[in-house]
Amino acid sequence: MARILIVDDSPTEVFAFKRMLEDHGYQTLTANNGEDAISKAKKEQPDLILMDVIMPGINGFQATRRLAKDPETTKIPVIMITTKDQETDRIWGLRQGARDYVVKPPVETEFLAKIKVVLESA
Repeated sequence: MARILIVDDSPTEVFAFKRMLEDHGYQTLTANNGEDAISKAKKEQPDLILMDVIMPGINGFQATRRLAKDPETTKIPVIMITTKDQETDRIWGLRQGARDYVVKPPVETEFLAKIKVVLESA
């Protein structure tokens, strides 16, 4: 099954996503900020990254842009998952290289369906 890197600075959010994904057979890795996400993505080469936006240091938009431009990580798809629900945020996230953009809290069935589509198209 696919390995998914969960990037979020909220332990509560990480726990919820980790549990949801592992209950559906996915393996999970975690990072709590953008710098750690970039480092783990290079080292672990996950099949997918779920990226929060609002984090200390490098935010999710910046981390996604770096991952998309780096030859070592450019093929790893990113789904942004954030409380930022404005259309301009969604467009900006996709312009940074994200494959999809999900607003928290996600509806589990819809979220899992989006993950499946992104993994299949990667």
